[in-house]
Amino acid sequence: MISRRKCLWPLWGLLGQLSIQEHATAGAQLEEPLIDSVRTALSSAIANSAPPVPEFSDTESRLVYLRWLGALSPRLARRKPDWNERKEFLQTVWYETRRAGLDTTTVLGLIQVESAFRKFAVSPVGARGYMQVMPFWTRVIGDGDAGKLFHLQANLRFGCVILRHYLERERGDLFMALGRYNGSRGKAAYPDSVMAARKNWEVTPLPVTPIAPARPALRTPELSPSGPN
Repeated sequence: MISRRKCLWPLWGLLGQLSIQEHATAGAQLEEPLIDSVRTALSSAIANSAPPVPEFSDTESRLVYLRWLGALSPRLARRKPDWNERKEFLQTVWYETRRAGLDTTTVLGLIQVESAFRKFAVSPVGARGYMQVMPFWTRVIGDGDAGKLFHLQANLRFGCVILRHYLERERGDLFMALGRYNGSRGKAAYPDSVMAARKNWEVTPLPVTPIAPARPALRTPELSPSGPN
């Protein structure tokens, strides 16, 4: 007779695999004091819930986007087999990175390192979703609903706005901004990992989108003297 424990072993193994698949090991942002003007600017930046539909000023711009979409979709197929899901994900990444003035390829590298493109990934410290956003951000600059961090657009919106905020705090230094995003400011391991992963999502001969100057709505004044460096 087979024992009940042995019968349950396959189930435990499956549950363990599912747990590992949805577990992220990247770091997380650290909660820091924000002065009111910074909090207001960040809240405004994540408030607009318009659907992430790219708009193009001319035919060539639209063709650049379509070539980019066509080049990246096959690379993502193993992680997201469904075409519609891949298209929605890539379209949203394109939209949100440009909205925040970020390099799309770098953000894709960050997502690969942070969550391996897993929508419901959760880190040991509680960071959630594709860009591993810490739940405290929904309290600080949102409506307090941390569950929305498992929603595609909300997660990417928060992640891109936060990275833009850190980039401005570091005066455009991407190395330091990535470290701050990961909670490992000044250490090379995380920025190096993101920049290495970034190479998987480069598309040639499309030009790399430069980091745009800070937009007024996201401009970040200095923190109060009590805030950390």
